[in-house]
Amino acid sequence: MTTPDPFTPAQLGPLTLRNRLIKCATFEGATPDALVTDDLISFHREVATGGVAMSTVAYCAVSPEGRTDRHQIYLREEAMPGLRQLTDAIHAEGALAAAQLGHAGAVANSVSNRKKALGPSRIPAPMGMSLTHKMSSDDITDLLVKFRRGARMAVDAGFDGLEIHCGHNYLISSFLSPALNHRHDGYGGSLVNRARLAREVIGVVREEVGDEAAVWAKLNMYDGVGTPGPGHGGRLTGFNVDEACAVAQLLESDGHLDAIEPTAGSSLLNPMYLFHGDAPREEFANAFRGSMRTGLKVAAPVFLKEYDYHPGYLLPLARHLRAAVRMPLILLGGITDRASMQTALDEGFDFVAMGRALLREPDLPLRIQSDPTVTSRCVHCNLCMPTIYSRTRCPIRDGEVADPLDHDFVNTPSDSSSA
Repeated sequence: MTTPDPFTPAQLGPLTLRNRLIKCATFEGATPDALVTDDLISFHREVATGGVAMSTVAYCAVSPEGRTDRHQIYLREEAMPGLRQLTDAIHAEGALAAAQLGHAGAVANSVSNRKKALGPSRIPAPMGMSLTHKMSSDDITDLLVKFRRGARMAVDAGFDGLEIHCGHNYLISSFLSPALNHRHDGYGGSLVNRARLAREVIGVVREEVGDEAAVWAKLNMYDGVGTPGPGHGGRLTGFNVDEACAVAQLLESDGHLDAIEPTAGSSLLNPMYLFHGDAPREEFANAFRGSMRTGLKVAAPVFLKEYDYHPGYLLPLARHLRAAVRMPLILLGGITDRASMQTALDEGFDFVAMGRALLREPDLPLRIQSDPTVTSRCVHCNLCMPTIYSRTRCPIRDGEVADPLDHDFVNTPSDSSSA
């Protein structure tokens, strides 16, 4: 059977996308008052003009305490006019708009939010230098109401797709993780119990929006803690690909999702496993002040590990999910040229997601479509990552850092692109 071309239209649930390229959710750092700004609109308009089929806005929290800090958007009436302007701007460029719905859980900065961080258990919430509040059954019921309300607001604001954040040890992902979920009720213990919150959140979102929007989940395959699986013996301390496949099968059997976007890593325990490439430890520490800066300088070698970059670096794990379910999958991680796009489609993935490469070159999709030999100028230095605390950008593109490709840089295959 002939595999599809990355630049041909494709169906995602009720949506027809102009191609199979999705701008993944990367926090834009462009909402200082937790509201849409002209900067945020320009960010997504530029990506939409550059040729992706859909641009995902990150991060749309369902409640104030669900933000990583108080500068992020949370879905409320005050935010609606700006969100409508944002989706209108994306649509005007021929692309669709998606909102990443989520709750940060222990990743939230309780000091900035002035609200307690939530978790499945009392676990560290390092950004607020505190412990989370263990969610009660009433808290969980309230959370489901917030996700339902957030989904309705997002659709009413013009979003075509909703991505439910079940990754990176944000709240839903922390319930999935045996390293973080120490509960002894119906939401803890067995994998089925740990997956209950994800299934209930996805269920209420689908019930609320029906076929008004595509709904997919960003699902961790591996937290970067313990062994990734499959088939590894010994005690697995974190969520791993064996469990991810089982959860994906549960989600498929529920019938509420149009797709899954496999991801990896933990914003609490091992953030670099998602990104691969260089670990900008000094730049990360310098993005903070006081004790946080000092703590990061000390802990950086352990907390910010380095993983070798190669194109399609999450593909080896994602293959296990591809074998476990029949539903559409969106491949993320090192998709930055025509070859990696086509490899994903050849292996049965339905869409590909791009992130950092679009910070460097928002028009990369159009350029690849015009010339299949084009490769990204992103060098996976990851200097963009600390910029989320000010305004997310590529420091090389903005001229803040010299471009290695313009200074006798040796462009090997592993140096040609980033996730």
